[in-house]
Amino acid sequence: MIQIPYIEPVFRPPSEARSLILQVTNGCSWNKCTFCEMYTLPQKKFRLKPLEELEAELAAVLKSGLPVRRVFLADGDAMTLSYRRLREIMVLVNRYLPGIQRVSSYCLPRNLKNKTVEELATLREMGLDLFYVGCESGDDLVLERVKKGENFESSLAALRKIKEAGVRSSVMILNGMGGKKYSEQHARNSALLMNEAQPEYLATLVVSFPQGTETYEAGFEGEFEALDQQGLFQEMFWLLDTLELEKTIFRSDHASNYLVLKGTLNRDKERLLNTVAQALERPGSVPLRAEWMRGL
Repeated sequence: MIQIPYIEPVFRPPSEARSLILQVTNGCSWNKCTFCEMYTLPQKKFRLKPLEELEAELAAVLKSGLPVRRVFLADGDAMTLSYRRLREIMVLVNRYLPGIQRVSSYCLPRNLKNKTVEELATLREMGLDLFYVGCESGDDLVLERVKKGENFESSLAALRKIKEAGVRSSVMILNGMGGKKYSEQHARNSALLMNEAQPEYLATLVVSFPQGTETYEAGFEGEFEALDQQGLFQEMFWLLDTLELEKTIFRSDHASNYLVLKGTLNRDKERLLNTVAQALERPGSVPLRAEWMRGL
């Protein structure tokens, strides 16, 4: 049994369930997004983990004999590290886990401003070849309201840099983020961002507020009204309807989603649109995730 000293809670994408979580940073250096409650606890104050601690953890994994094929660099903002530090981490990963197949990380668009395409390509050659990019929305007004610190152009610039470096991107869009008033523009502008970026993977989650909506609503100055189930389905229809993708694996199967959707776009676009339309026009005719099963 390996004892790795994590600073809890630790989050990772659903697809990294079988990965070794290597906590190279704690918390998030931005930590201002009003929709995110992941790193608000006192113990999640942002800091870098010393390289010698990471090496000790990797040495323990090697000594355990545990077969590790994938590594996820946590916490939510690992890519804020400098290229030099990321390269040092990848040297250690490859030294102690020589059979590694993939290394991945969350990535904020701002993380890549000071990293060149060549640097990202070098990291890819060392195994860091998948970034989970939380774009959340392609609508500038919505992004401003939720204090994301990004806009359509900054997100697109990051996604293009990732693609040019030969790295894969898995983009996250938050369903319901703009409320009723901004639902359609949030959906369609998010789709336009994806059309420009053509990510390898695209996932949607439903925005959730376990600790209440007061802080989030304040950014909308009284204009935010949360979407009900039908509103979420309508927003999904607008998103899918506007998407024009060449070969992107699409997933809307996170635990926060009522309606589970899976396919490759645009190949399966018509089928997915028909499913959403059926959920809208004939409530109860499409299987939905029960409320008690939903969560972050």
